[in-house]
Amino acid sequence: MPQENFNDLVAFVTVAREESFTRAAVKLGVSQSALSQTVRGLEERLGLRLLTRTTRRVSPTPAGERLLQTAGPRFDEIQSELSALSEMRDKPAGTVRITAGEHAAISVLAPALEKILPNYPEINVEITVDYGLTDIVAERYDAGVRLGEQVAKDMIAIKIGPEMRMAVVGAKSYFQRNPWPETPQDLTNHNCIQIRMPTYGNIFPWEFEKDGHEVKVRVEGQLVFNNMGMRRDAALRGLGLAYMPEDQVVEDVRRGDLIRVLEDWCEPFAGYHLYYPNRRHASPAFAAVVDALRFRA
Repeated sequence: MPQENFNDLVAFVTVAREESFTRAAVKLGVSQSALSQTVRGLEERLGLRLLTRTTRRVSPTPAGERLLQTAGPRFDEIQSELSALSEMRDKPAGTVRITAGEHAAISVLAPALEKILPNYPEINVEITVDYGLTDIVAERYDAGVRLGEQVAKDMIAIKIGPEMRMAVVGAKSYFQRNPWPETPQDLTNHNCIQIRMPTYGNIFPWEFEKDGHEVKVRVEGQLVFNNMGMRRDAALRGLGLAYMPEDQVVEDVRRGDLIRVLEDWCEPFAGYHLYYPNRRHASPAFAAVVDALRFRA
């Protein structure tokens, strides 16, 4: 049977279940005469009488009963699935995949998800820690996290964190053996804990700014890490100076475990942004996660 005649089957099933053209017409929102004509057309195409009509009631014939028992449950299943899809549209559920660097995942994503996930048990969030500039479309991520100046112009960007500052820190034991650096250039004479990231390939230069004057210093040292926690640990052990996000060492500095230097050369810069391609029909789960991450000063 052609697909366009499925409406005829729905009409027949409704009449057979209601045992009345009048009630079925009201339920389907059509006129009684139009409904009667639709069912009669179905009967003519099949070459079988499906309904017995009397002045008091309508009942299926044996052929009609067989069709009702076969088609009726199928349409019920279809309607049930359509209702379930509608609930998915209205109720946040599903998996949201995000790629982010280690610091963003720890300092921004984790605190926000701690607040939202208990309220949305049907939402799952997968976070991949990656320092590279991942192509989120090719890798099928829903969104990525980058610093503001790294977001591509064709992406939608939502600010999810405050401005950031970097901090150069070292342990007391390190400064007992080495003088304090007075300028960024002095770092070339120090044992610096270096950073290697896939984004740059080479050793990451330490960046400074003061009064609009920008300086990049290619430091040297005995240790190279691509992990934030190991850089901090090495600094605490007095193995060199570390270049760290301020929030990751602020308590160490407050306790006196680390000493901060060159603070006047570490000016604030644009913080983290969530970025994603334009979506006309974002899922409720994705919309809920974006709203939870949105930075509110």
